Amino acid sequence: MADTTRKSGSRRLARERIAVLFARAAEFYPESPDRSNRCVELARKIGMRHRIRIERPLKRRFCRRCYAYLVPGSNARVRVHRGRVVVTCLACGHRSRFPVGRPRQ
Repeated sequence: MADTTRKSGSRRLARERIAVLFARAAEFYPESPDRSNRCVELARKIGMRHRIRIERPLKRRFCRRCYAYLVPGSNARVRVHRGRVVVTCLACGHRSRFPVGRPRQ
């Protein structure tokens, strides 16, 4: 059986669709957080189906435990503690820690 999910343009198209879904999640969040969470869920499924990574700026916009779309001040708490940015999901309490300062090589 041929694998039709990884043809030449499908990965590029999948990346575009993921970016569009995250843009839609940002639009939907004020009226309907459930809808924005569904957009994140669909973006993750597309990424897994096409075996591509979600880019770092987009990856930091959702909780890794409950997959909720995170909006600082609304359903996420952002703090700087000991050289790290700590993002706390207020839906499930999961804390994500990201280093600050040293540039990547």
